[in-house]
Amino acid sequence: MFPPETVILVVDDSEVIRESVRKELLAIGYKAIIEADDGKKALALLEGASNTSSPVGLVISDWNMPNMTGLEFLKKIRATPKWVNLPFVMLTSASQISEVVDAISAGVSTYVVKPLDGKTIKTKLAGVWAKHHP
Repeated sequence: MFPPETVILVVDDSEVIRESVRKELLAIGYKAIIEADDGKKALALLEGASNTSSPVGLVISDWNMPNMTGLEFLKKIRATPKWVNLPFVMLTSASQISEVVDAISAGVSTYVVKPLDGKTIKTKLAGVWAKHHP
C-alpha cells in the first residue's frame, strides 16, 4: 500500500467529488492531498510539486473535465519521462466503461467507477501499489 506520506493529486471538476475522494483518503490515513479542478491546473500542480522534496506519488483523476480531459491529462503524463511510471487512477461513470479501453491503452494504472467508497478505493490503491512496486 502507498505510504501515508504519499502526496496524492485529486483532479475533478466537481468539488463534491473531490471532497468525497479527499474524505475517503483521509479515512484511510493519507494526509498530503492536493486538488485541481481540471487537467491543465493538475499538470501545473504536478510540475510544481516535482521540483520539491514532496513530489506527487499518485494521481486520482476524473475522466470528463473542461480544458483538459482525464484521458488527455493521462497521455501528457505518460509522454513525460519523469512521470511515465506515476501511478494514475481514473474515475469514471458507469456510462464510460467502454472508454476504459482507451485509458488502458494510454497507460492508466486502474480505474474506479463512481460513486466510490472507502473499501473500493483501498482495494484499488493496494492493486496499483502492487502493480508499480512488484
